[in-house]
Amino acid sequence: MSINRLVFWRARAVVLACLGLAVLPAAADDSPLELRGFGTLGLARSSSNQADYLRDLSQPDGSRGQWSSNLDSLLGFQANYRLSRRVETVVQIDSRYRYDGSYRPELSWAYAKFDPTPDLSVRVGRLGTEFYLLADSRLVGYSYLTVRPSVDYFDDLPFYNIDGFDVQATHPLGDGLVKGKLFAGRSHETVPFEAGLDWNLRGSPMSGGYLDYLNGPWQWRLGYAQIRFNQELPLNAAFDTLNYYGFQNVVHSLGVYGKTARYLSVGATYDSGPWQLQLMLSRTRQSDIYENGHAGHFLAGYRTGAFTPYLGYSWWKTTANTVDAALPPPLSQQVAMAMAGTHSDQRTDTLGVRWDFREDMALKAQWDRVRGTPSSIFPVRAEKLDWDGNTNVLSLTLDFVF
Repeated sequence: MSINRLVFWRARAVVLACLGLAVLPAAADDSPLELRGFGTLGLARSSSNQADYLRDLSQPDGSRGQWSSNLDSLLGFQANYRLSRRVETVVQIDSRYRYDGSYRPELSWAYAKFDPTPDLSVRVGRLGTEFYLLADSRLVGYSYLTVRPSVDYFDDLPFYNIDGFDVQATHPLGDGLVKGKLFAGRSHETVPFEAGLDWNLRGSPMSGGYLDYLNGPWQWRLGYAQIRFNQELPLNAAFDTLNYYGFQNVVHSLGVYGKTARYLSVGATYDSGPWQLQLMLSRTRQSDIYENGHAGHFLAGYRTGAFTPYLGYSWWKTTANTVDAALPPPLSQQVAMAMAGTHSDQRTDTLGVRWDFREDMALKAQWDRVRGTPSSIFPVRAEKLDWDGNTNVLSLTLDFVF
C-alpha cells in the first residue's frame, strides 16, 4: 500500500499538533479551564471506479477506486471554561474535509450552558445536531466502535450544527432516568449539490427534540427534527427553462424553498461487559424532488482483551415521487433525471475490528460490502452510466483523544 504525498503531510501536521499540546503544562485539577482534543488519521479505498464513495453528503467527493484520506481524517479541539457552578462555556473547532474541498477550520460548537437546577440545563449558541442517537459525536472517531458512523443511516444528515438554543430536563423513572430535550435554531451550513454546485442552507429554521430512557447498560431514544429550507436548490437553469415554457407548477414541485423535511428516528444501544449492541431506525419525509426514505442500522461487537471485533448490517431505501403535470419529452426527461438523482436503494454488510492498544488511541480495520441497484445514485457522487450500485470499501483509521 502506498500513501500519497498529501496524506503524508496531513498526517505529519496532525501528529505535530498533538505533540505540541502534549508538552503544554497541564491545567490544575481545580482550574476552570479544560482543554481537550480528538482526531482521526484515516485511509479508505472503494473497489469501484464508477462513483465516489462518501462518508456522508457533506463531502464533495470521496474514494473512487483509489486510497483516499479525505473521508475520515480530521482534527478537533475543545475548550470548556466554567464561569461558576452553574454556568459553563464551550468552544469546539474542527478541521475536516469540507463541501468546498478544503480543510479550513470550522467553529462547530460555541455555546453557553446554564444549569438552574441539577435536573435542568439551557444552552445558547452554536450547538451540534443530536436528534439521531450518537449523532452528537459523529466527528469523534474514538467514541465510535466502527471506523465511521453508518453511511446508510447518517448519509442524508449533512446538518452538523445550528445557531440557536436547547433545553434539557432529566427525571428518575423506575430503575432508570428519563431525559428530554427540545431545540430550535437556524442552519448556517453549505453542502455540495452536484457538478461543482453548492447548496446554501443559511437561515433555514430547524427544530425538534428527543426523549431518552437510560436504564443500566441500555439507552433508548425517540427523536424528531424538521428543517424548513430558506434557500432554493442551485437549479437556476432548469427552473428558468420550465418557467419559460409555462410550467410554474412544476418549478414549485421541484423547488424546496419554504418546504419542510422531517426526520423521525428510534434507537437503542447496549454496552455491558464484552457486548456492545446498536439498533437504529429512521423515517424521512422530504419535499417533492427529494424522495422519502427509511433507513436502519444494526451493529454488534464483542470485546476480548484490547480487541473488539464487530459486524453490522444497514440499509437505505427511498420511494420515488411524481409530478402531477403533463410535460413534453425534453422537459419530462430533465424532470425525471432531477428526481431520480435522489434515489437510494442499498444495503451494507460490515465486518471490522478495533484495537485499543492504549488508553487514548485505537486502531481500526473495516470492510464494507455495499450492494445496491444501478438507480441508487443519491448515496454517491459523479456516478458513471455503468454504475451498478455495488462496491467494497476497505478502511483503516487511527483514532485518538488528548
